[in-house]
Amino acid sequence: QVQLVESGGRLVQAGASLRLSCAASVPSFSGVSMAWFRQAPGKGREFVASSRWIGAYTYADSVKGRFTISRDNANKTLYMQMNNLKPEDPAVYYCAAAWGRDLQLDTSAAYNYWGPGTQVTISS
Repeated sequence: QVQLVESGGRLVQAGASLRLSCAASVPSFSGVSMAWFRQAPGKGREFVASSRWIGAYTYADSVKGRFTISRDNANKTLYMQMNNLKPEDPAVYYCAAAWGRDLQLDTSAAYNYWGPGTQVTISS
């Protein structure tokens, strides 16, 4: 049974930083591609960043230079450091896991498992 549990979301001011975590219950974390997506009220789920199992990272243009995805394979945890949070960043942030090669990791269809999400709220 695969489980993903996000944490770290909270209310912060614009310009602040947050670090999200995703604890994964998987047999082998090093072989899994992981990602963060987000969904704001009234909008579709949006790709934020991915970490391919071989070590490549990809970011949405809207977060490049502000967000950093990382992973701790030994502790089976995915992170996302979010700096300089902007009014357009509030959303429920989800982590997702995918198995396979040559996946298009910026699409939600690539992922087999999702966490329940963690809410990030920005006060202006």
